[in-house]
Amino acid sequence: MKHIRNFCIIAHIDHGKSTLADRLLDLTNTLDQREQKEQVLDSMDLERERGITIKSHAIQMEYMQDGQLYTLNLIDTPGHVDFSYEVSRSIAACEGALLVVDATQGIQAQTISNLYLALNNDLEIIPVMNKIDMDSAMPDEVEDQIVDLIGCDRSDILRVSAKTGYGVDEVLKAIVSRIPAPKGDPDAPLQALIFDSVFNSFRGIIAYFRIMNGTLSKGDHVKFFATGKEYDADEIGVLKLRQVPKQTLSAGDVGYIISGIKSSREVKVGDTITHVDRPCPTAIEGFEHVKPMVFAGIYPVDPDDYEELRASIEKLQLNDASLVFEPESSAALGFGFRCGFLGLLHMEIIQERLDREFDMDVITTVPNVQYKAYTTAGEMIEVHNPSGLPDTTKLDFIEEPYIIAQIISKSEYIGSIMTLCIDKRGILKNQVYLTSDRVEVTFEMPLSEIVFDFYDKLKSISRGYASFDYHIAGYQQANLVKLDVLLNGESVDALSTLIHRDHAYNFGRRMCEKLKELIPRQQFDIAIQAAIGSKIIARETVKALRKDVTAKCYGGDISRKRKLLEKQKKGKKRMRQVGNVEVPQTAFLAVLKLD
Repeated sequence: MKHIRNFCIIAHIDHGKSTLADRLLDLTNTLDQREQKEQVLDSMDLERERGITIKSHAIQMEYMQDGQLYTLNLIDTPGHVDFSYEVSRSIAACEGALLVVDATQGIQAQTISNLYLALNNDLEIIPVMNKIDMDSAMPDEVEDQIVDLIGCDRSDILRVSAKTGYGVDEVLKAIVSRIPAPKGDPDAPLQALIFDSVFNSFRGIIAYFRIMNGTLSKGDHVKFFATGKEYDADEIGVLKLRQVPKQTLSAGDVGYIISGIKSSREVKVGDTITHVDRPCPTAIEGFEHVKPMVFAGIYPVDPDDYEELRASIEKLQLNDASLVFEPESSAALGFGFRCGFLGLLHMEIIQERLDREFDMDVITTVPNVQYKAYTTAGEMIEVHNPSGLPDTTKLDFIEEPYIIAQIISKSEYIGSIMTLCIDKRGILKNQVYLTSDRVEVTFEMPLSEIVFDFYDKLKSISRGYASFDYHIAGYQQANLVKLDVLLNGESVDALSTLIHRDHAYNFGRRMCEKLKELIPRQQFDIAIQAAIGSKIIARETVKALRKDVTAKCYGGDISRKRKLLEKQKKGKKRMRQVGNVEVPQTAFLAVLKLD
């Protein structure tokens, strides 16, 4: 055990985690020439296209130092705030973390939030300053920031360039010398933490685990603590680029187990594996449940695909434990699922993965957050969907979730950032100058205001410099109204939203204008209206396509033309009664990008 090191790489998005992981794999000769490519651990096409890490990836390396062979288990983690749950799971399986900071950008908000996750789990932190070969690098300033943040010595900070490979051998030495070996007793009852799982259509569900105590051998009879179900360990092994089977794994090892599990409900990330005949007394603590921030409905385009969509979402949930879903139905869209996501990027990625990996055509409704509605009878109802709101006569008041948002930016952009936050009903709580030109501002603001486009706007007004992190700070009473969209007097429940009363008129007006552009013209007039209760606050009309029925009348009496027009009018009226208006999928998505 004393020659094992388990560590993860944490950083803000785009600071070079995956590239550093590549260099570590090169130096330890884990891959042969054929397997080498850029960002080798980012295995999903989606990750490569967008240049972001979405999933944590575990891989084992072997490293020789002073004639002693060490086993290094690396877990590469995502940097985006929407995937911080992946990071928290990886951290639970490690003793140390490489904190990577970009020498050209300095410390960003997500660096700090991931660092706190690591410190709460008592990990040994090795600060690594990356990209020092770039012309715009500011190594001394960034070093000051790291010293201020962690309180380490300057000599502890490793200067590397993951792209060229400069200084990476020092990182390997530091991993061996600074990160403690795993603690645990190989002879104690088996206790292994599941930190990830994947679905394989041939082998069933493969669970990835880290053994805290005890020893696991091939063929052992094991049970999962949370579900209480029992299995045989058909195959166990370690994770290189591929899975490498082993006969036994003991405390400190990271590996995988295949036991022919077919149903995704039986594997819970954060569960504990133990032996049936000699179980451990308690499950492993310290694993938090995920809190979804944004809710949206996902419906199949073809209602017959409902069961297939359910199976696809369940398989995705195995691979992405932060996805939460429950069935719901809508008058406009039929049966579907109410899904909880950690943020808008997370929602976009799930949609894209459903399309690519499972070939599912889905419609996504307008995302919203979870509200608490209190009725006059004094009961509290959790509302995920505007249609679930109690009747206005029974409604007493609504509470909405508030967040504490921390934004770190260059001081020259601070004015426009404050304007943006105040427009979004934010209240300034604190402002701290980290260095002479970097400011951290703390705002309290409603979560619903940041759901749509806050992050995109923040990035554009700060030219990409501002970084943003938030956590939930409880619920507060709010002056919210339900805004409905009516097409020819029929309410489209998938487009209704809960919105602050002050913003309702503007939003309704813009929504009607946008829908007018997107809804295709029919043979009859379509009235698009925005309404609060029974009061219409905005209206647009999509004009009918009409044939010029009077074209054949040239000259003659006006009554001939009038007769033809009246006949056409009656036809249009009959058509409006039977015709229904299809809302295209682009209309649902356009509501998100109204600005």
